[in-house]
Amino acid sequence: MKRLIIFTVDALLLVSCVTTKPLYTWGQYEITSYNYLKNSDEKATKELIATFNQIIEKQRGSRMVAPPGIFADYGFILLQEGKTKEAKAMLLKEIDLYPESAPFVSRILKMIEE
Repeated sequence: MKRLIIFTVDALLLVSCVTTKPLYTWGQYEITSYNYLKNSDEKATKELIATFNQIIEKQRGSRMVAPPGIFADYGFILLQEGKTKEAKAMLLKEIDLYPESAPFVSRILKMIEE
């Protein structure tokens, strides 16, 4: 009986040490989005767009899709750059992956079409 208890405790300790893979990876999003907000220049915009592409193309999280809000944020930046068609595609992708974003993103889509 004592061995069973020791084995069970050891097994629980080993299981608790296992790390889990995060749902999403964010790459350099924090840094580049901060720089974009701080500087709002062409260089910061290009770096942010490159970061969005990296997050979307090289997702290593357990869900293997970009985190919530990335497509919407990217679409909004593309809108500001005058790339309406690409922006609309990103916004629709956000709704497709995260339906709970539809109320917010749909308002942006309505503004595009007006």
